[in-house]
Amino acid sequence: MTSPQAAFQVRIIGGMHRGRRLPFADMPGLRPTGDRIRETLFNWLQPYIEGSRCLDLFAGSGALGLEAASRGASKVVMLDTAMAVVRQLTENKRQLGLDQVSVIRADAFQWLEQDATPFDIVFLDPPFVDNLLQPLCQRLSMGWLTDGALIYMEDALSRDMPPLPEGWEMKKQKSAGQVHYGLAYAPLAG
Repeated sequence: MTSPQAAFQVRIIGGMHRGRRLPFADMPGLRPTGDRIRETLFNWLQPYIEGSRCLDLFAGSGALGLEAASRGASKVVMLDTAMAVVRQLTENKRQLGLDQVSVIRADAFQWLEQDATPFDIVFLDPPFVDNLLQPLCQRLSMGWLTDGALIYMEDALSRDMPPLPEGWEMKKQKSAGQVHYGLAYAPLAG
């Protein structure tokens, strides 16, 4: 049986902080990407993660962004709108000594309205009820991605993956439980 404390923890599964358990804010709708899915994702990303610039637009528990930092990403920007989430992510970043991680309290769409800084890897795991993947992909394609960027998407199994922006290609796709997830490749147009 899982203790109440363990119920609100996420485990780093690889890299320099492998096995480390970190608390996350108890917020309605917050559902960390499971260990099995993260292991598959980071196996896919293994050749690309070292030295990459990563953007986690719906950081929540920090499972994806902190995992990327643990595995050698050179920069990780993590966004969330909830103050309790931002506080906990900031504390987890501090405890792990991850200076390459920035935690920002912001709405993803509003944040993406600023001048674009390209990222190599983007994690898109928004609340399933909001159906945000397609508009976020469109927004990201407006200067936020390096040539050959990889975009991880996660959504409810009950919904198809969204149509991708022109030129993007779904490289990998799987499902687990009530979730399906994929990794898209986005070459620069032109």
